[in-house]
Amino acid sequence: MTDARPDPYAILGVLPGASQAEINHAYRTLLRRHHPDTRIPQDKSQNGVADTTLQHVLAAYTMLRDPTQRADYDERARPRTHPPLRQPQQTLNHYDAHGQPPIIVGPVRWHRAPNPPSP
Repeated sequence: MTDARPDPYAILGVLPGASQAEINHAYRTLLRRHHPDTRIPQDKSQNGVADTTLQHVLAAYTMLRDPTQRADYDERARPRTHPPLRQPQQTLNHYDAHGQPPIIVGPVRWHRAPNPPSP
């Protein structure tokens, strides 16, 4: 038996990057749909399923409404992946296609021309 919990984002039908307003909206919509006071009275066969669904909705919302619990869940639920391997950098080729080194020019310095002699 696994102790894997259902995904609270999937229960509420929101994306993991959803804002708090989107989570609240999804929670209230599902609460109205599955609450015992708003169910159709003739449909008593679905009461057990609706009660279980309501419990899942309440548990999911309890976890996602608290920022610290949500961050903890996101950290645990995120698949552990290794950082991507860095590609080895190519060594710089200081020679062009003809095997000649490039022309290296230093900084340009401007010198004032000498004053021409006066006549």
